[in-house]
Amino acid sequence: MNKKRIFWRLCVAAAIIVCGLSFTPLAIPAGQHQPWLFGMPYSLWMGILLTILMVVLTWLGSKVHPGTYNTEDHD
Repeated sequence: MNKKRIFWRLCVAAAIIVCGLSFTPLAIPAGQHQPWLFGMPYSLWMGILLTILMVVLTWLGSKVHPGTYNTEDHD
């Protein structure tokens, strides 16, 4: 297996884990809105953090997708 395929599978696994975490009490605690960060309740800033993480994983996945043709790899 080459490096791109390994990094692609790591990105997929991380994305699945982040999606799973978004529905656990870690991200959405029942009846709790503390602590506050920048005037936002816990569940809101945790959702923003998970969304940013998914965007970064998506960008990284687009760079390491095994089917992507990259001129640097084929010179």
